[in-house]
Amino acid sequence: MSLFNSTSAHAPRINGIAPPAAMPGGEVELIGTHLDPGSHRIPHASIGDVFAPVTLSRPTRATVHIPEGTISGDLILHRNGASSNSLPLRVAVPMAENLHPVANPAVDANGQVFTTLSGARGQATPVSIFRIQRDFQMVPFVRELMNPTGLAFDHEGYLYASSRAEGTVYRISPDGAISTYAEGMGIATGIAFDRDGNLYVGDRSGTIFKINSSREIFVFATLEPSIAAYHVAFNAAGTLFVTGPTTSSNQAVHAIDRDGSTTVFYQGLGRAQGLAFDVHDNLYVAASLRGQRGIVRITPAREASLALSGNNLVGLAFLEDGCAALATRDALYHVALDIEGRSLID
Repeated sequence: MSLFNSTSAHAPRINGIAPPAAMPGGEVELIGTHLDPGSHRIPHASIGDVFAPVTLSRPTRATVHIPEGTISGDLILHRNGASSNSLPLRVAVPMAENLHPVANPAVDANGQVFTTLSGARGQATPVSIFRIQRDFQMVPFVRELMNPTGLAFDHEGYLYASSRAEGTVYRISPDGAISTYAEGMGIATGIAFDRDGNLYVGDRSGTIFKINSSREIFVFATLEPSIAAYHVAFNAAGTLFVTGPTTSSNQAVHAIDRDGSTTVFYQGLGRAQGLAFDVHDNLYVAASLRGQRGIVRITPAREASLALSGNNLVGLAFLEDGCAALATRDALYHVALDIEGRSLID
């Protein structure tokens, strides 16, 4: 007789998993029936061949911790000698380690991912920016750039990097040659291009700068100061969305129109950081929602839900084939989400 069977009238059944994706170390909630212990034996789950502990168990809900080393696979709940049906769970896997991203990674037209070894403010690191090739090989790309923070590509394939130590934005050629693009922008953090080639820079002290193609600098909008950085991204309509983490657990995502008028798009996030859009104008933010950390999806109708569970996330970038690169404080992860991201290189 099999140790686990699903024929019992009291066998657990999983109707859904929320969110449908997770980082190692994250948690997902199972929704179904007969998910409680039912005896003195605590239920447990398996994801493929990996044991996954159940940290909270009730009749219709159970919380599962995703262990290190887990990969995407079918999740099954085991309870009192019976096993549930299986449902797929997407799990992020390491893409590059020993890094220090502080904002979104950037993706070039060839699908290569660029990220930073930023260091503490004023700290010089041996390599400032790395290029992660499509086969996940990590190659040094830029050296001797102090505290690279925000990254963005222009239409010609040049990478731009802000330095929060210097208040400077640098322009970097495809072969890694650096030149100064603009200076004097306070604690320069997140950067993004609009469709006309203007560059927008978030200053941690509360200013959003606009730099036109002639390199003239304007104050585009002002917000409250951030304790860490400003993160910026455009939607399809050309509205600039901004996050800036504070000590509040009820933070806002701001929307700034082309005239620089600012409104609150969504409020209720904790430590909101990097953000990106998909082709349907859903916004994805590295943040906490109702106490759960991960990637939060906010629809154009301003409905928020957790798209991925995970800790220490600072940003994300969508890749081809529905995948995404996720940035934590010290690594990049790769995950298949079946989400088509909005192209940042039109």
